[in-house]
Amino acid sequence: MLLIVFLISIAVLLLCIIKIKLNPFVALLVCAYGTGILSLAAYAGSAAPENFSTIADVTACVTNNFGSTLGSIGIVTGLGVMLGMFMYESGGIDSIVDKVLKAVGPKRSQYAVSVAGFITGIPVFGDVVYIMFAPMLRVLSRKTGYSMAAYGGALAIATTCTFALVLPTAPPLAVAGAMGINVGVFFFYALIAAFVGMFMGGIVYGSIVNRQDQKSGKTWDFSDLDVELEENAAAASSKPKMGAMAAMSILLVPIVLILLGSFSAFLLPEDSRVLKVLAFLGDKNVAMTIGVLYGAFISRPHLNRSITEIMNDGADKIGLVLLITGAGGAYGGILKACGIANVITDGLQGFHMPILVMCFLIAQVLRIATGSTTVALTTTAAIVSTAAAASTVSPILCAIAVCAGGIGLSLPNDSGFWAVSRFFHLNEIDTLRGWTVGGFVAGVSILLFTCVLSLFQGFLPGLI
Repeated sequence: MLLIVFLISIAVLLLCIIKIKLNPFVALLVCAYGTGILSLAAYAGSAAPENFSTIADVTACVTNNFGSTLGSIGIVTGLGVMLGMFMYESGGIDSIVDKVLKAVGPKRSQYAVSVAGFITGIPVFGDVVYIMFAPMLRVLSRKTGYSMAAYGGALAIATTCTFALVLPTAPPLAVAGAMGINVGVFFFYALIAAFVGMFMGGIVYGSIVNRQDQKSGKTWDFSDLDVELEENAAAASSKPKMGAMAAMSILLVPIVLILLGSFSAFLLPEDSRVLKVLAFLGDKNVAMTIGVLYGAFISRPHLNRSITEIMNDGADKIGLVLLITGAGGAYGGILKACGIANVITDGLQGFHMPILVMCFLIAQVLRIATGSTTVALTTTAAIVSTAAAASTVSPILCAIAVCAGGIGLSLPNDSGFWAVSRFFHLNEIDTLRGWTVGGFVAGVSILLFTCVLSLFQGFLPGLI
């Protein structure tokens, strides 16, 4: 009966988001409350789970899980957006891109596009990355003849890999919080996994798409490109751009602090004062605060606006993202509290499905169904957290498998599908070829990489 409730819940969520065009935040809350009430009805005459037997328990569960999700990611996500704004407003991201392109040369421009998207996708949200890169990629495509579908797919895949896996973006933070894992260790292995996905889905698969387009003689329309370039030149900053290394330092300061705080526990004695200091500085909230202060200081000579204005804009941009993430956590919490999560995991385990495959599969199904990486990851993490903790596989690797499931198979019910299509001037077929299929290749590659890591988890630090 609970499985039927779950299927009804997913169907209603799809109907609300796709057909009715309801805001995902509201849709998730509607489904959370509805699922809780239907679950209570399903338990009529039988024993319900502890602390989930009345309507009041439903509302309390939604509220508590919404708050706990935001409590684990809210500060870091807000600071992460501000950090990205400083990199963008100072011209530092442009400098990073130029540096990478010069290093690899035009013949290997697909490597530069992927790496630039990979780096930029950590502090900057996807649509902003597409807007920033679209004119440059179209110029590159016109000059090199490289497929625009492959370029657009490579950038979108690289950006999504970091969005789904690399802190301080919201989805991996929510996954780490729900599964109770060390964020520093998670960051280290997730970063490597994201790079594997970017390489396989963006570069290797992108090269296949390019060869197909070259063989078929496919051409691209660049007739409006000159107008776009003139508009971008007119809006360019009157102050000198920040250098690439300085811009990278803004990103590296909080990352290095988090890594030091996490891995120092494996290297220093427990009563060491140095360990306590590093643990404080490596706390994700403290590290990101230091990173934002450093970013504001170092980018100030390159800014056309005040630091306060940039911070305010960053805070404005994060509002809806936090609401959707919190609502996803609330929905996942309901699925867990009412017992649906256990029914799903027990059912899949009945097929003797490996825990990593199960984590990936649930996230991938929800990704396809809802069109949202954030919703898929926050919901799946709540569903599989108990099973992951009880398994013999490291929860860190289970979390990476969950995040891998949130990448790829982006369909027209996903706003990101239309963002890629619109900004890179691709039709629906080319968007499916370059982005949808490429993203799936990236996700499966990360899953396979995670399975390989699981074979050595007894020897790798932090995975025991």
